[in-house]
Amino acid sequence: MESNEPLPPTPVSSGNERTFAIISLVLGVLNLCAWIFPICGFPLGIAGVVLGYLGLKAPEQKNLAIAGMALSGLGILLACVNAIVGVVFAPELEQMFQRMF
Repeated sequence: MESNEPLPPTPVSSGNERTFAIISLVLGVLNLCAWIFPICGFPLGIAGVVLGYLGLKAPEQKNLAIAGMALSGLGILLACVNAIVGVVFAPELEQMFQRMF
C-alpha cells in the first residue's frame, strides 16, 4: 500500500566534505615538516584534525580524512614533545651558546 505522505527531506551534502578531506591530508603532510617549530605545528595540526573530522562525512573520501587526521595528530604529538624538550633544555642551550660566542 502506498501512502501519500511526503518523504522526509534527505540531507544535502554541500560538496565541501571531499575538499575538507583532501586539505586535511595536505595539512597532515605539511605538519610532519612543521612540527619542528611548535608555533607552526600546533595550528596546522589542529586545523588538519578538524578538517579531517568534517571530511569524514564524505564516504568516498573517508580514507583520506582518516589519514589526514592521523598525520595531523602525529604532528601535534611531535610538536608537544619538541616544545617540552625546548623548555627543559633551554638553560643548557643558553649556556652552550654563551660559551661558543
